Amino acid sequence: MQNQPNRSDQEFMRFALAEAKQAAAEGETPIGAALVIDNTVVASAHNMRETWQDPTAHAECILLRQAAVKLGRWRLPDATIYVTMEPCLMCAGALVLARIGRLVYGCRDERAGALGSVYDVVRDGKLNHVYRITPGVLESESRHLLQCFFEELRTSRTANRGMEKPGPKIHNPN
Repeated sequence: MQNQPNRSDQEFMRFALAEAKQAAAEGETPIGAALVIDNTVVASAHNMRETWQDPTAHAECILLRQAAVKLGRWRLPDATIYVTMEPCLMCAGALVLARIGRLVYGCRDERAGALGSVYDVVRDGKLNHVYRITPGVLESESRHLLQCFFEELRTSRTANRGMEKPGPKIHNPN
């Protein structure tokens, strides 16, 4: 259920990109999100998996929690979510459960995207809610941020090879 971007989509996606840049500065995968109701940013968040050591600490899930607390409700049919990368299965499902009205994302996720790249949650007729999707808003900026982050990560890992701490190597046969 895709639709075309509107005039304010780029403006609100920039809030999500700012969050993604903050994530990168903190050593997190640079994915950011913003929740908008009536042309007002209600909440914004970025990935926190490494910091919190929590596999569910994706930008979208944190964003939904923040909005629910701030608004005093978990049903968000009047909300548009802006996220820099196509949501994974967990996040796409959480957005269904929150009953959002619309999702706008930047770049596709060819490895784990659940809005058409790998799986398509919204087209699964068994679910009780469908939200509108607008893909590709500030796509190149979103993709570039991710590419630079992972390129830098690979470079630093390569530079640190062979720098393991001395000591016995413990083998666990189990």
